[in-house]
Amino acid sequence: MNAHTREPFHIRILKGLLGIIWSIDWPLMVIVLILSAWGFVALYSAGYSFPWRIDGQIRNLAAAGAAMVLFATMPLKWTRNLAAPAYVVGLVLLVATLLFGVNTKGATRWLDIGVIRIQPSEIMKLATPLLIAWYFQLRLTAQEGVLKWWDYLVAFVMLALPVALILKQPDLGTSILVLASGFAVIFFAGLSWKFLLLMFSGVLVALPIVWNSLYDYQRQRVLTLLDPSSDPLGAGFHTLQAIIAIGSGGMTGKGWMNGTQAHLDFIPERTSDFLFAVFSEEFGFFGGICLLGLYTLLIMRALYIASVANTVFERLLACAIATIFLIYSFVNMGMVSGILPVVGVPLPFMSYGGTALLILGICCGLLMKISAQRRIKVSLYGDDYRS
Repeated sequence: MNAHTREPFHIRILKGLLGIIWSIDWPLMVIVLILSAWGFVALYSAGYSFPWRIDGQIRNLAAAGAAMVLFATMPLKWTRNLAAPAYVVGLVLLVATLLFGVNTKGATRWLDIGVIRIQPSEIMKLATPLLIAWYFQLRLTAQEGVLKWWDYLVAFVMLALPVALILKQPDLGTSILVLASGFAVIFFAGLSWKFLLLMFSGVLVALPIVWNSLYDYQRQRVLTLLDPSSDPLGAGFHTLQAIIAIGSGGMTGKGWMNGTQAHLDFIPERTSDFLFAVFSEEFGFFGGICLLGLYTLLIMRALYIASVANTVFERLLACAIATIFLIYSFVNMGMVSGILPVVGVPLPFMSYGGTALLILGICCGLLMKISAQRRIKVSLYGDDYRS
């Protein structure tokens, strides 16, 4: 194409902007924007005495938004091609973390790379299901739409490697999230119910072994779940203070910036893992119900996008992302409310965090791309098109 036939620069810019607008799934975008805005309001109240956290969250949200736009406009073929390299890089970084990582509060979860610090385990939340979905798509194409039992075995090995490395850090919360997202892909790929029953029976039999393999502080967390008051100034402190904050919010809450439990420093990690306690104290029961409704809509939208996806890879990936949203929100709210042990899981789109928020932004971008691909198919083949 010569200079005379090349489109003017402003036309190319306009087409690029229209492409970005077309790629946006607006129901998903609205839900994410409301969660992020409401979360920032709660985080501002929880961390107004830590201005660097507020500034950092603004940068984190901007980075997550940029990642969402990037992956919403990136061809899905590129995403599939990134599956294996991202998984391998993630495993290498996990090994490097165990060898050279930064130890904080008895756990080695962070790795300093030059001027930045990353948490490689967060990468595996998406890289693991991405690889398994890519592998199943590859095998289904090669075997005329039928998966063999050894395909599931290979997938379980792919899942077990990062989970074992993350447990070694130790990081029980993130290992649960990686396990759940990867298992979701295997399950929705057509795993036999008989195998599920057998696996569930095996888990029950292995519970004593799992219990003995837990670290002392992890066993203490489980015991504290049953009776937080047994150690009110130790392992039960987090849970008791969070429950007090949630209960003191009542039906309508104490109002923004008026949460006494948070502002008197009774709630630990109040800008990250325990932000929901601050939120519940200030916005009350009705605020909590609205928040639950938003997360339910988010998960339902992800599952809807999965149901209309064009390919097996897209469907499995969307199901895995829906599972990530579900486990994130359920585990965080459950541990803050005292119905689950305390593990390091942030509240999606609300808690302070860099790597976690970036991964969530990428997840939303991938969902939007899958949704856009569906709309392209419908426009080409008409309203009667079925995936």
